[in-house]
Amino acid sequence: MTKEEFKVKGKELIDKIEELIHEGNVRRIIIKDSQGRTYIEIPLTIGVIGTIVAPILAAVGALAGMAANFSIEVIRKDPEKEKNEYEIVEEDGD
Repeated sequence: MTKEEFKVKGKELIDKIEELIHEGNVRRIIIKDSQGRTYIEIPLTIGVIGTIVAPILAAVGALAGMAANFSIEVIRKDPEKEKNEYEIVEEDGD
């Protein structure tokens, strides 16, 4: 898994979270304030994304009004590792 971190202003928070959710390769999003305190952790799995997007964005919208600066830590699945886990082996039919 790989980690990335983004710095955003309050009004940019919702847009960035929406963008990350729709990318599809994000496993977890952690929103922190400027002192590094975690406000919310959002686990993203394939089956859950469709049912919880609206409540997540409502919570993120409430956070955006509380503080001016946020950092967003993004944990992504590692495509190379995943590819190796599910490698297809073809057998010779001879």
